[in-house]
Amino acid sequence: MVPLGPAALTRPASDGRYGSMGAVPTVARWWSSRTDPQRIDLYTRSSYYSTLVFVPVLLLFSVSPDWATSSTWQPLVLLGSSVVTTAACLVLTRRGFRDRTAGPDRPALLVALVAGLVTVLAALAATGAGPAPAAPWVAGLVSAAVLLALSVTVPTRPLVAGAAVTGVLAGAVTAAEGGPPATAVVVGASIGVAVGFFVTAFRFSVWILDVVLEMERSRAVQAQLAVAEERLRFARDLHDVMGRNLSAIAVKSQLAAELVRRGRDGAAEELADISRVAEESLREVRDVVRGYRRTDLPGELAGARSVLRAAGVGVTVTGEEDAVALPEPVQAALGWVVREAVTNVLRHSRASWCSVELHAVGGEAELRVANDGARGTETTWGNGLTGLAERLAAAGGRLSAGPDGDRFVLAATVPVGVPA
Repeated sequence: MVPLGPAALTRPASDGRYGSMGAVPTVARWWSSRTDPQRIDLYTRSSYYSTLVFVPVLLLFSVSPDWATSSTWQPLVLLGSSVVTTAACLVLTRRGFRDRTAGPDRPALLVALVAGLVTVLAALAATGAGPAPAAPWVAGLVSAAVLLALSVTVPTRPLVAGAAVTGVLAGAVTAAEGGPPATAVVVGASIGVAVGFFVTAFRFSVWILDVVLEMERSRAVQAQLAVAEERLRFARDLHDVMGRNLSAIAVKSQLAAELVRRGRDGAAEELADISRVAEESLREVRDVVRGYRRTDLPGELAGARSVLRAAGVGVTVTGEEDAVALPEPVQAALGWVVREAVTNVLRHSRASWCSVELHAVGGEAELRVANDGARGTETTWGNGLTGLAERLAAAGGRLSAGPDGDRFVLAATVPVGVPA
């Protein structure tokens, strides 16, 4: 036995003998970078594929204790046909996940059924003469694999009917092996019920996946509709402001041109009126743009609640009554904080809840936005938080942001009465 020195004791375990843990953070980042619908989709697919891959192994282990012959062709046929069945079922499953509205792939289904029948016959031949408890379960496993592949696209009722047919097939195999009728009925019923529960459980997971994907699409459509509605609102306001004035400018321009052409008086007055209407239009457009860009704190709090709920984030907002009483400069400064905080929650976290708290005590207004989407202990600020801190500093306020346990907290404080 060779003694270990201090260098050996302090040497890391990633020297090649025990492998390296460097891939674990990569896998964790790969998993955390996916959305919840993508995770559910990945989990559902992997459940199907891993279950189907183990079908040949389960068949061999279930039949091997009943082998009554020294010949090797029956086990080889059993293994080959079960592998073909599994491959055809994998093709059915893959194409079903690709397009669940197209129905099962008929050539792959035919191959799976024929190879499954060969598997059952090979199991009967491999078990020899006399009753073989494993033979009915081979029929059940093969039928379960085919029904599992079909469950991606086929509704529940046909799958339950297929499970009943599986029970009848298993009972027939038991009777063909020489088992008593009562035993055939019990075995067939047991296998049929087991296959029915097994297949409907997987079908339920596909239904959950469809519901989650539909909700994700609904949220995307809702966000697009909100953007379109805001564009229409702005276009409507701009049209209402500019339509009448531009029409007046066009009419007065034509009138001034006609007066000049005919050499009559009044053209100068019309041109002066055109200048006045143009200046008025410019002022009204600036008012529209200013109102569009203005940050109203009560409106920002209501918008934050609506946007976060639309994104599936549970949100609580407190202190809205204090927001109404704050001076307009303070509302503007804290309104930018709400916008940036909500943007960070939606873009840079996987939060399931978010709380927005506003307090105005002791001559200061404090806004705290917390969520449970903190990742690690990274505290580097991006351009958004940096610009927000500069905006608050100009108003005499301060900003802090960073993880607090399993939460991420953004806090902003602005003195009441200091211009923003």
